[in-house]
This record gives sequence, C-alpha cells and structure tokens, in this order.
Amino acid sequence: METVKVNASKKYDVIIGGNTALLLAEKVKELFGDVAVCVVTDDTVASYHLDKIKACLNENHIKNDAFVFPHGESSKSPEVLFELLEFLAKKHFSRKDVLVALGGGVTGDLTGLAAAMYMRGMHLVQIPTTLLAMVDSSVGGKTAVNLKAGKNLAGVFNQPELVLCDTNMLSTLPAEYFADGMAEVIKYGVIADRELFEVVKNGHIEENLETIIARCVAIKRDVVNEDEFDTGKRQLLNFGHTLAHSIEKESGFEISHGSAVAMGMVIISEIAWQNGISKERCQDEIIDALLENNLPISCPYKNSELYYAAENDKKSASGRISIIVPEEIGTCKIMNIALAEFKELLK
Repeated sequence: METVKVNASKKYDVIIGGNTALLLAEKVKELFGDVAVCVVTDDTVASYHLDKIKACLNENHIKNDAFVFPHGESSKSPEVLFELLEFLAKKHFSRKDVLVALGGGVTGDLTGLAAAMYMRGMHLVQIPTTLLAMVDSSVGGKTAVNLKAGKNLAGVFNQPELVLCDTNMLSTLPAEYFADGMAEVIKYGVIADRELFEVVKNGHIEENLETIIARCVAIKRDVVNEDEFDTGKRQLLNFGHTLAHSIEKESGFEISHGSAVAMGMVIISEIAWQNGISKERCQDEIIDALLENNLPISCPYKNSELYYAAENDKKSASGRISIIVPEEIGTCKIMNIALAEFKELLK
C-alpha cells in the first residue's frame, strides 16, 4: 500500500493498494465524524462494487444512500447533475455530509461538481474504479459536465478530501478501459518521467501497477501543488488533450477519452518534429508505447476537422490556444499561439 499526500487548497491523502475501498467507513469517521454518505455511481460499476461499499458503511453504522445513473459520457450532463442535486435534497442530505464518487472519470467529475454546488459545498471522497481515474481524474480537483458546445465547459475546481485507489477493482475492468488508463500513464511519462515511460513502453505493467499509479499521482500532485488553478505549469497535463477533446466531439463521444488522447499525442508529436520544436523524433517512441498497450495510433478525422472543434475548446481564449509539445521524452513545453498559427501547424 502506498500513500501520496496532496498539499493543495485542501490537504488530502491518495491511498493506493488492494482493498483500500474498505477503508472508507474508518476514514469517513476519522475525517468527518457522525455524517451520512451518498454513494454516486453508474449502473455498470454498481453491479460490481456498490453492495460491498454499502455493506462496509452499514457494518460501521453509517447512514447511507446511493444515486445510480446510466453509464456513459452522455450522463456527464447538466441534466444528470441536477437529478443528483434534487436527489440529495429529497433525501435531506446536509452540507456536513459526504458524497462518494465510486466510478471512473464521468462519475468523479459529476460527483465533484455536485459536491461543490449542493448547499454551497459538502465533503467529497473519490473511489476511482478505472485506471484512468486512478492516475488522473480523481486527483487534482477538476470537476465538470459537458455542454452541447464542448467537453468540460461547465465546472469548478473542487479538491476531494480523500482518494482511495483500490487496485483490486481493476480486475473487473474490460481490457479496452484498462488501455484507456494506459494512455494517461504514457502521457505522464512523456511530460515528466522518461524512466516511467520506458517501463510502460516495454510492457512491464502488472508487476509494477501500484508503483506506476503512485508515480503518476505524485507527478500530478507536484504539478497541482504548484499550479492548482491551471494558469501555468498545470497545462502540461493537457499533452494530447486539446486534439483529444476535438476527436471525442467529432465522434459523438463514441471514441473513448484514452483512445482520443493516444491519437492526440501522436498528431501533436508529429507536428512538433516537423516544425523543429522537438529535439528528438518523439512520435516514434510514443507510437511504440501505444501499440504495446493496445492503443490506437491513427485518427479517423482530418486535421482541419479537428481544428474547428478545437476553436471551441476551453483551452482557447482571445484568439489564442495553448498546446503542449514534447521536446524529448520526459520533457514537454507549453506553447501559447494564435489560433491562426495553430491552424497552419495542423496543415
């Protein structure tokens, strides 16, 4: 079991290891006292894990309820958000009570935003059930729902007060969802840690899983501690993401986030090499790492199509956009450029 301590606007622990979800009741009492808990999860995750979580709470005499919504990106919406808020009000939860996000990135984002909004703020615990959520979205405080105009356009920064990464839960994860998480792991290697990148490129995953998750969380922790509200260095975490959001939108969210990030990393790395930004041909190694981890390396959309979707991305403002480009594996830089220049680069 490993613990990573985050020191942002809220201080909290990210506890990583087998069966850490069963620490929930003990930690709720320790951190929050005599409170009620609402577990938020989707119908797929509920079928695997909800009974175990509720049993843990019941055995420790913690009043609890559950809000279960349909799985999928389409539920990361204002409509489902307000259904959850109405549920909390109907069940008489108060701001001293705890929302527990049990699931992947959609659940974490939705629940985190609801926790910030309900009665102007209630306690939040994240129990990520996907590799992607464990290494990325459950830590750092970004919460949001999607609007018709684009992904993650309505949200706030709301740090959790505890994250429990139960690696045993990954045994129920379909292979393609595990691969999605590996896209984010590869991203961390490219932006900050060549040694981590080499481990995942060579396929040494299962025997190092707990250590890999802890290393990714530590990288994100260090970035968030320095730039919690995404005005500078934290933008490095968006490597591959500007184009990924365009790819997801163009596909009607049929292409998963991890697959879209994989495609985005390849495209932006190629652009960086062709325009003399990279010191080495990073895309070759990135492609090797993606293929080793069952991720796509080619995009079904033209770059011109991706540009028009990127214009509405939250990373663009006042006619400019920030893109993250690799200089070499382990080092990336932020380039804030005019949208017109970005359009030319994509050509």
